[in-house]
Amino acid sequence: MGVTSSAIQAEQARALLTALAEPIRLRVMEALGGGERCVCDLTADLGLAQSKISFHLKVLKQAGLLADRQEGRWIYYRLRPEGLEDLRGWLAALSADCRKSASSCK
Repeated sequence: MGVTSSAIQAEQARALLTALAEPIRLRVMEALGGGERCVCDLTADLGLAQSKISFHLKVLKQAGLLADRQEGRWIYYRLRPEGLEDLRGWLAALSADCRKSASSCK
């Protein structure tokens, strides 16, 4: 894997981790862990205003963690397994590389 691919992968990981760093967004992710949900359901379940939920959904979607679809006037959101797998893969590579011993100092 070349330096450019690693840099892009690290940049994507940073975007995903930044999106997940906000406690409200983690709550949204957990709420969507059981499957697709309408924004109206999320606002009721999380006890937050629609504008606040919509902002956090937008951030998660831009990071590649969510997908959405519109049905009539409602928008439904779901987790994107590919986004989660990307992050898992990056963490697995990081974990594998961290076990390497340092070369001896001279």
